Amino acid sequence: MNTGSTASPTRFRLALYQPDIAGNTGAILRLGACLGVGVDVIGPAGFDFSDRALKRAGMDYLAMAALARHDDWRSFEENRKAEGRRLILFTTTGDTPYTRFEYRPGDTLLFGRESSGAPEEVHAAAAARLLIPMPGSGRSLNLAMSAAMAAGEAMRQVSTIAPS
Repeated sequence: MNTGSTASPTRFRLALYQPDIAGNTGAILRLGACLGVGVDVIGPAGFDFSDRALKRAGMDYLAMAALARHDDWRSFEENRKAEGRRLILFTTTGDTPYTRFEYRPGDTLLFGRESSGAPEEVHAAAAARLLIPMPGSGRSLNLAMSAAMAAGEAMRQVSTIAPS
């Protein structure tokens, strides 16, 4: 089920695999709305995914977000493949730093669950598994922070921001 406006088909998309935390999902919807980037949410989510709950998490940005809801991994994959989008997974077990990867317009940048990441079937479907290096002592970054960092690098590389 799709809600909201549509983002440019040539831009990349952000995708969340079974997100656990409504606040992170809301922040990523806001990020997508502000950058003109579509957001896919692959269910089931670990929180109430009703329009009321999303409005609370995404504040007034939900109406501007190009949100696509997918009941499960299978329906997401069918849609992604039909659109010809390359799947790029961000994971703490990635083998390539996200800043050393060559993004292309149309890529889907996928992030796993906050609590457990993504299962092996999701890893197997990815064209690349990227890592955000963390030279500090933290275990992992917040999901919304990771999505923002990835979106910034993808936008920089594919020049989706018009020069001023």
